Amino acid sequence: MSNILVVKYGGHAMSDDSGLFARALSQALAKDLKVVVVHGGAPQINAELTARGISPRFIGGFRFTDLATLEVAEEVLVKQVAPAITSALIARSIPAVSLSGREIIKAETLTHLVDGTPVDLGLVGRITEVDSDHIRSILDDGKVPVISPVASNSEGTGALNVNGDLVAAAIAGALDADALIVMTDVPGIYRNWPDRDSLISSITRDELFDIKDSFADGMSPKVAACLEAIDTGARAVRIIDGKDPQAFALALENSGGTLVSA
Repeated sequence: MSNILVVKYGGHAMSDDSGLFARALSQALAKDLKVVVVHGGAPQINAELTARGISPRFIGGFRFTDLATLEVAEEVLVKQVAPAITSALIARSIPAVSLSGREIIKAETLTHLVDGTPVDLGLVGRITEVDSDHIRSILDDGKVPVISPVASNSEGTGALNVNGDLVAAAIAGALDADALIVMTDVPGIYRNWPDRDSLISSITRDELFDIKDSFADGMSPKVAACLEAIDTGARAVRIIDGKDPQAFALALENSGGTLVSA
């Protein structure tokens, strides 16, 4: 057992100012779990892009990223969102430290969607390397790294925008994490969205792989993240509803959402 938990903190949960996430995180730390937080920030990026007269574009669940969009994304994620989350956790006595993904993640240009369709997404990356030793050193110091989803390009000359779910998956795999918990804006994975009765409570990696091409939009990268995390070393992934104040606490008790197991 690695005793490591990776949390993708995103969706509606990030707008919660009641401290529920911090309290649940404290519970996890009290159980001697080492916790890594990978945050999102799509609404904040969209708002800043719109304010600058740039229209946000998404293709197959990924943000099309030209140079102007990349500059906005990195500024918002690294200089605004991560420090805000870190400060909120520290205010509740959680020893958090913010970390740009550029310090620990390398990526090459992503050229295909999850279903294999060739695509031009601009400056969007596919992760090729994670510096797990750097993350482990922070964990061993008793701290909670709060990681922004950006990466260094393979040449080390600039940044690439990387989907936050896939960043969390790559980190969970690299750390051989006990679990990856993905907080999103839906209760889990639906077999036949938008049929609310088709929520999958539990599914194996192989079963999910067989139906992965049936998912669209934002759920497609999340499904890919589940598969990536397990294929690279994580023991399980649970996708939960960030709009439910109790969902994260329940996930720590191995309950709720959709569980994807090896």
